[in-house]
Amino acid sequence: MKQFIFIIIATITLSVQAQTPYEQGMKKALSFWKENKPNEAVNLFERIAKAEPDNWLPPYYAAYVMITQGFNIKDVAQLKIQMDKALEFLNEAKLRSTNNPEIIILDALWHTVWVAYDGQKYGMLYGAKVAQMYEEALQTDSENPNVILNKAQWDIGGAKFFGKPVTVFCKDIKKAIELTKTFAPEVLFYPKFDLKRAQQLLEENCLN
Repeated sequence: MKQFIFIIIATITLSVQAQTPYEQGMKKALSFWKENKPNEAVNLFERIAKAEPDNWLPPYYAAYVMITQGFNIKDVAQLKIQMDKALEFLNEAKLRSTNNPEIIILDALWHTVWVAYDGQKYGMLYGAKVAQMYEEALQTDSENPNVILNKAQWDIGGAKFFGKPVTVFCKDIKKAIELTKTFAPEVLFYPKFDLKRAQQLLEENCLN
């Protein structure tokens, strides 16, 4: 029994030792995010980005955390500070990886934060631009489930705003879910597909 426990401990130790500092750092930063510690996550992603100057994922995730947090900010001055900093990370990711569909849809999400904050003011300003970004991302990678799901969610929101039917977009959500079975991420820590959100969209818009 003692020998068995020793083997388990040795295996775990070797597994941890086999991870690179980058892998350890990214896992730690992602765990901070999962534990609802966005500031700690962003700070660590930023440090990793400085250590990995050619890698688009650390600044991408730093931007992603700040952008998603932006949906919960009600004070415009605070929101501007948040989104300006997120944009710095987003632009850094763009420099490191061109024509990247994940970065394009994150850019669309950055603009969507402002539309969600004040639809009357920013809807007219950014609405068409966001739609164009999703079309660009789709043309870049038409089989990327993240692209298809995010575009469908935007299209559904727009349809609801203008009082149009949304069921036409249900097929896109189902397609995105289906594509996850064959979609092969290019690199370690590639943005994961949000299956829970996809299922929620189906339940809210397609199962009535």
